[in-house]
Amino acid sequence: MTDVDGETIIVTGASKGLGRSMALHLSGLGANVVLVARSEDELEAVAADAEGETLVAPADVRDADAVDDVVRSTIDRFGGIDTLINNAGVPGEHFGDERGSLLNVDEDEWTRIMDINVNGVYRFTKRVLEAMLEADQPSGNVLNVSSGLGRYAVPNAAPYITSKWGLEGFTRAIALEVEDDGINVNAIDPGGRVNTQIWEHLPEDERTEILQPDVMDDAAASLAAQGPDGVTGESKTTEEWEAHFE
Repeated sequence: MTDVDGETIIVTGASKGLGRSMALHLSGLGANVVLVARSEDELEAVAADAEGETLVAPADVRDADAVDDVVRSTIDRFGGIDTLINNAGVPGEHFGDERGSLLNVDEDEWTRIMDINVNGVYRFTKRVLEAMLEADQPSGNVLNVSSGLGRYAVPNAAPYITSKWGLEGFTRAIALEVEDDGINVNAIDPGGRVNTQIWEHLPEDERTEILQPDVMDDAAASLAAQGPDGVTGESKTTEEWEAHFE
């Protein structure tokens, strides 16, 4: 069993999809899980299903003060932070649709996607790293949820693709900055289409045939369990991470 028992893990975008599944899995392994998303009601529903200790911490990743409040309340409740999972993200209003071509994306929509998918990761990562580095013996893990579209491209999804390519570079750059401090920073790509919001436009029968939201549970737990000498600065698919930890 992956040893995250007693660890404190923040999961953003924890109210549904990949984030909800990872949060419940980690809770079942004994971790203290901090549930972050905008909807308090949805987070309360996740907390009700969790097996272990949770902290419901509603916040919008676009709000720096709200991010500070999450980190502060996490430390007040559990004494520190061991892992941050940056999962919150949005695909865009017309992902993959002809209406999603760059010529049809207005500046407000472009900014919204970047502010959630990139700036939200920056805000949470910076604040959590500050908290980790304040410990007597700094250590910890940051896990960024990426996508295959962080390495290749399709038409009519430029904002989302740009944000995920940026996330890939961010992961590698920050890993280099904190590797000597015993903190690992990595990214994980589900490895294909997942039955979550981004593919909700697909027919129901097709959605049942693609990857399901629990696809990253085991790999995320293994990454969260890493010590200061763990792998860092890497981006792999779920399948690749699982093979790495076998």
